[in-house]
Amino acid sequence: MTKRVFPESELIINADGSCFHLHLKPEQLADKVILVGDPGRVETVAAHFDTRECEVASREFRTITGTYHDKRITVQSTGIGCDNIDIVLNELDTLANVDYKTRTENDVHRQLTIVRIGTCGGLQPYTPSGSFIASVKSIGFDGLLNFYAGRNEVCDLQCEAAFKQHMNWNPQLADPYTIDADAELIERIAADDMVRGITIACGGFYGPQGRELRIPLADPHQNEKVEAFEYGGLRITNFEMESSAVAGLAALLGHKAMTCCMVIANRYAQKMNTEYKSSIDDLIVKVLDRI
Repeated sequence: MTKRVFPESELIINADGSCFHLHLKPEQLADKVILVGDPGRVETVAAHFDTRECEVASREFRTITGTYHDKRITVQSTGIGCDNIDIVLNELDTLANVDYKTRTENDVHRQLTIVRIGTCGGLQPYTPSGSFIASVKSIGFDGLLNFYAGRNEVCDLQCEAAFKQHMNWNPQLADPYTIDADAELIERIAADDMVRGITIACGGFYGPQGRELRIPLADPHQNEKVEAFEYGGLRITNFEMESSAVAGLAALLGHKAMTCCMVIANRYAQKMNTEYKSSIDDLIVKVLDRI
């Protein structure tokens, strides 16, 4: 069988043999990957490493690969939003599964284990500031997965239909998609000390998350309906901006992925903790120990 060759315009490889945006080379990527949004949080994670083998920075994408308790781990910043996750997940996958010299897919698939560590807004009375939430399911408001073939095969279509009916979904908005995190990874990382729930990944921080400043909201009751939705014994526990794309692209590409976040704002109680950076380290250590 003739192997598919990825053209230069589709798989963009820099002159030094690194992928276009991340500037990483295949040999610099570990099988275990921790994603963080903030480039500054890469150092917070890597501060726990026993050794470091490479550090790379390009735009909002910063990478450190090293070892933690004999586990080789890459920590990678993504910046904010599902559009950046589209870049990061696709480029990480090519580093793992494409021969950069021949531009062809490798014969043996290499599966990555990917855990996103982030911050979020809690949506239930039982998700106060400081809670750790594991996203069992993610509902994407961003529409990203709708651009890829196989979307329906990896998504929970019944949950999507129930959610749209419950919300009286506006057809002008992107069709929401519902994707499960990797079940084994949820059990391992969430263990018995994280809240498990449904996470909504929004395409913005203000209007899409029901924050009203100077522009009125199209649906001023959106968050009330979101907080009331229940499916399969799970409630919607939090808003963030990346979990759906992480889980969705990983499922399509054959990787294991999940998101866990620390609540820094409880939208239900209208409380915010701006001094969260010192306490997220507890979540980082849990993930490093369990990944």
